[in-house]
Amino acid sequence: MLTSTPIRKVNILLCDTFPSLLPEYIPSYESMFINLFRSVNQDITFEIYYAMDGELPIHPAANELHLITGSNNAAYDTSPWILNLQDWTRRTARLQVPLVGICFGHQLIAQALGGRVERYAGGWGVGIRESQILDEELRTFFPDGRLHLICNHHDQVMQLPKAATPLATSSFCRYEGFRIGHHILTFQGHPEFTVDYERHLILNHSVNEDEAVKQRALKSLEKMIPQGEAVAKFLLGVGC
Repeated sequence: MLTSTPIRKVNILLCDTFPSLLPEYIPSYESMFINLFRSVNQDITFEIYYAMDGELPIHPAANELHLITGSNNAAYDTSPWILNLQDWTRRTARLQVPLVGICFGHQLIAQALGGRVERYAGGWGVGIRESQILDEELRTFFPDGRLHLICNHHDQVMQLPKAATPLATSSFCRYEGFRIGHHILTFQGHPEFTVDYERHLILNHSVNEDEAVKQRALKSLEKMIPQGEAVAKFLLGVGC
């Protein structure tokens, strides 16, 4: 958890809107985060910042969660908005306000704070992936010590920032998430994704990907249940 008291507001820093990837039944990328967090706290409020347009919180608040989302971009890219977001991340980290990174956000926080992100030679990470939990506090939300999250990424964090400790690990991805103190938490997987949306991506937006990888991913959607809601409870400080 990020604070000793429950979070009441989530600031979503959008790093992509995925306009060509969303099916008709998903009105916006941010709606997936809103649905996720409201599934564990109906009273949570939200503010949206278009980080890819340079829009960022000016005065990050200590009692609010600041979440950097997924993106089709690379955390090591030198586009001005990414460099600006990295600078904002470093300044926010020094303030020790609650900061969360999801997929691209996980990678960007690592890159900004001295870690290293690269294109993974092992290929595309997709489908529901099981990881082993390494963090004792996170383990209280997952008593069997295993975490199942939907994944969709080519890049990975290859080296953590010096102050970071890993949250979870898997044979495919060494750093499935990390923490820095009690103010920064990240996950490579997507707690906000639904099984239907992941299936939609695999079937409709992966023409250049390996067919065997796609079939294994589709089977994982049938065999495992993603645990995004439990991750949301962990992030918001809601009892397990």
